[in-house]
Amino acid sequence: MKSQHQVVLSIGSNQGNRQENIQKCIDLIHEEVGTVVKVSKLYETPAWGFESDAFYNCALLMHTSLAAHKVLNLVLKVEKQLGRIRSNQEGYQSRIIDVDLIVFDDEIIETEKLQIPHPLMQDRNFVLLPMQDLKLDWRHPVLHKSVSELIVVSPDESVCTAVEDLKNPLKGIPLDQFNYIAFEGNIGAGKTTLVNKIAEDFNAKTVLERFADNPFLPKFYKDQSRYAFPLEMSFLADRYQQLSDDLAQFDLFKDFIVADYHIFKSLIFAKITLAEDEYRLYRNLFDIIYKEMPKPDLYIYLYQNTDRLLQNIKKRGRNYEQNIESEYLDKINIGYLEYIKSQTDLNVLIIDVSNRDFVKNHEDYIYILNEIKNKIR
Repeated sequence: MKSQHQVVLSIGSNQGNRQENIQKCIDLIHEEVGTVVKVSKLYETPAWGFESDAFYNCALLMHTSLAAHKVLNLVLKVEKQLGRIRSNQEGYQSRIIDVDLIVFDDEIIETEKLQIPHPLMQDRNFVLLPMQDLKLDWRHPVLHKSVSELIVVSPDESVCTAVEDLKNPLKGIPLDQFNYIAFEGNIGAGKTTLVNKIAEDFNAKTVLERFADNPFLPKFYKDQSRYAFPLEMSFLADRYQQLSDDLAQFDLFKDFIVADYHIFKSLIFAKITLAEDEYRLYRNLFDIIYKEMPKPDLYIYLYQNTDRLLQNIKKRGRNYEQNIESEYLDKINIGYLEYIKSQTDLNVLIIDVSNRDFVKNHEDYIYILNEIKNKIR
């Protein structure tokens, strides 16, 4: 199940440097509204409904967690930033930039300010042809036709010609050069949420830790000394089994693998929770397993300070986590940082997300992507 909405926007311009206007618009949408994951070719088409210079048009697919009306409001702000002045004049007009919200998942929305799908999309080749480039698995929820089928029956006889390729801002972050990327972080750092979002945006296979199925975890938080060893052993066995299976099974329809943990976290937590004699036994078993495990091509540690971690833990509301103490989280952070320092052959990136919310603030998510891009460079 997708955790983000799939939104199709149509962009047009027939004033000034039309291609530059549209590219700037794409970049601003990517930075300020949602993640632009696909961009069509640039098309030229005659002005629709009035005499004027020809338009350049394109379509894009965007991922976002925002509601449709919020997306509309942000898109209108982008138009304004690029110099669009909306007037009350009736009829079609020339414009430096024009952005229409065409599709929002498979939803049908009818309000005073917003109609989804766009009520005229099936009559406009300059919307349909760019949309076809996006290769979407989508059918019109009212007309029950695919984009290709809508093109066949479109009454629009105007010529719409592809003239240029446009730059997709997401392509500047070549995560698919890696086979296996691991995101790590303390309890409550948001690594699973981030991994799911990146997997959707970059077409990656996810490997997510199955902590919720561990019967020892709630017991551990009530009585750590009693349940630490069975908890750590069960986690180690499960992580080994999961990574061995998932990393060996390549998905032909995905570009790479992204995980929300690396097996070395087992040793970090065990060192904190286990008694000395238990830890020695555990370490012997771990060393045998660790030799067989592939290391990630890129290891990204999401650092958050303890106060922020406690806020996140409280917010997500898992009962068995609510009594976690700050000292315990401090020890985990120290353990991770010591491990990172000791791994001279590991490709490591540390990102401080203490003052960032990459769920609510799209700019913070773009910040993380830019940090990764700079690391790759």
